[in-house]
Amino acid sequence: MTLRLNHVGLKNISRMHRAVVHATGGRVGSMGFGMPVVELTTVGRTSGRPRSVMLTAPVIDGDRVVLVASKYGDDRHPDWYHNLVAEPAAELTVKGQRRAVCTRTTSPDERADLWPRVIAVYPGYATYQRRTEREIPLVICDPR
Repeated sequence: MTLRLNHVGLKNISRMHRAVVHATGGRVGSMGFGMPVVELTTVGRTSGRPRSVMLTAPVIDGDRVVLVASKYGDDRHPDWYHNLVAEPAAELTVKGQRRAVCTRTTSPDERADLWPRVIAVYPGYATYQRRTEREIPLVICDPR
């Protein structure tokens, strides 16, 4: 099934969410669907400029954070994922603390281990996976 989401609408939602989180010092908007909300800042693969997006983090193990490149089950990967593939160095803000991270897509074995944990936290990710033929990537963010 093809799900084409309005690219501009998604970007506007992320911008508004970021503004609320920043304006309230994280008191509003820091949790989403029972998961911590993080701000990921990548380097635009075409522009070379910083690009920020608000995402949920279903798995946080110490300093390691796992992100889901679901795009709500769209058939296309999100822009932030393409940016990380082109430049794995990024910044992640978790609970108001900004840190430099190195990112990578999970191996098939890592994904097989992590996917049940991801959907246990938010079953909606399983729904997103059923909507698309692409395998939704999981991204590991480690401190650098």
